[in-house]
Amino acid sequence: MSEVPVAYQGNTSAAVADWLNKGDNAWQLTAATLVALQSFPGLVVLYGGIVKKKWAVNSAFMALYAFAAVWICWVTWAYNMSFGDKLLPIWGKARPALNQALLVGQAALPATAHYRADGTTLETAAVEPYYPMATVVYFQCVFAAITLILLAGSLLGRMSFLAWMIFVPLWLTFSYTIGAFSVWGGGFLFQWGVIDYCGGYVIHLSAGFAGFTAAYWVGPRAQKDRERFPPNNILFTLTGAGLLWMGWAGFNGGGPYAANLVASMSVVNTNICAAMSLIVWTCLDVIFFKKPSVVGAVQGMITGLVCITPGAGLVQGWAAMVMGVLAGSIPWYTMMILHKRSRILMHVDDTLGVIHTHGVAGLLGGLLTGLFAEPTLCNLFLPVTNSQGAFYGGVGGAQFGKQLVGALFIIGWNVAVTSIICVAINAVVPLRMPEDKLEVGDDAVHGEEAYALWGDGELYDVTKHGADDTEHGAMRAAVAPVSPMN
Repeated sequence: MSEVPVAYQGNTSAAVADWLNKGDNAWQLTAATLVALQSFPGLVVLYGGIVKKKWAVNSAFMALYAFAAVWICWVTWAYNMSFGDKLLPIWGKARPALNQALLVGQAALPATAHYRADGTTLETAAVEPYYPMATVVYFQCVFAAITLILLAGSLLGRMSFLAWMIFVPLWLTFSYTIGAFSVWGGGFLFQWGVIDYCGGYVIHLSAGFAGFTAAYWVGPRAQKDRERFPPNNILFTLTGAGLLWMGWAGFNGGGPYAANLVASMSVVNTNICAAMSLIVWTCLDVIFFKKPSVVGAVQGMITGLVCITPGAGLVQGWAAMVMGVLAGSIPWYTMMILHKRSRILMHVDDTLGVIHTHGVAGLLGGLLTGLFAEPTLCNLFLPVTNSQGAFYGGVGGAQFGKQLVGALFIIGWNVAVTSIICVAINAVVPLRMPEDKLEVGDDAVHGEEAYALWGDGELYDVTKHGADDTEHGAMRAAVAPVSPMN
């Protein structure tokens, strides 16, 4: 009788190390895959549906390309710049994460040992999850990828695809890795005790302000697109939004690096905040604009998800509900009211309003975490003992100050570095598409179109084309042969 293959020999197998916790590993791989699905197909479909028809392919492709490009950069150099050995207080040492011995060995984040104020006394040991390093590399890669894809939402409808291909690896290397190492990987904000449970600062605040900055340098869409930019498929938008919301269980649930109590708390809080924010946003739309907007509801959902992220496993359920009320109202105000009154917000063409849905909501969430972080939950997760929000007194006031300073660092770094990257790229290739391509859209840029249908997401104007044209035009579209390049 032949032996059972080595991979299936239980704890006697070399494939099942003594340190491996199968439950933690299974959850972490699942959580990472949920986050990956948020990007592809989630945001790919959402972007493809929420933009004007002529930009559906280009918008979806920008997201798809970023997902692929980040993977290669991540395993080649960027993972260790974010989570490896310290090079500088803001940066890890660049090296590949491709070696077999590294990837199948027990996971370890060496720079995350937390020291007391004297800089030498160890307070909390480095993070060493009970699964292989390959799982951590995977989990953190999909976080990096979704950050670039969120950033792309500010640039849809006019950025040169070639410029985007260059922008992705440069921004990942010189911006994302800085934020990730500084806040999560063991850098100076981590050592100081800034709280970012799962990416309110590293991901959302970065994407919001970097996207807005890049939008300034790329320039606006064509005037016709700025004036009228209807979604070409709201049901696609809702499909992508659904993947985004459900995928957030992995986004925040994977934050503790274990299938533990904090993971469960964070998933419940995430849903509470997102639901409340969506409801508040919709109510405000009804009160002030007399119509409940589906796209508005999606924006409210996103701001709720973003706002809870920096404190998802650290606040109580009632606090998550309060955060949802504020997430559905403050970004609503900045997007729907303040945006139209601010010269700079009107001047910069941030296509999907990422500065509001991710920048404002991420900043709000980080500051509210500094208010509502609950002491018992903090001690279950944070490396700094006795951390708590200002609502609970004690050191909480100082924590709120740390949250503010941490946010200012992330904002300042992203504005400066994103500007440098955009100027450098523009010296080599134009950041913005030429006017003839802006006029045509997908067919001029990619030789492909999203739908073999008439129109640009606009309602058919019977006064211009006649009712007869509507019927026969639809029939012609249905039976006409479609070239692979049309």
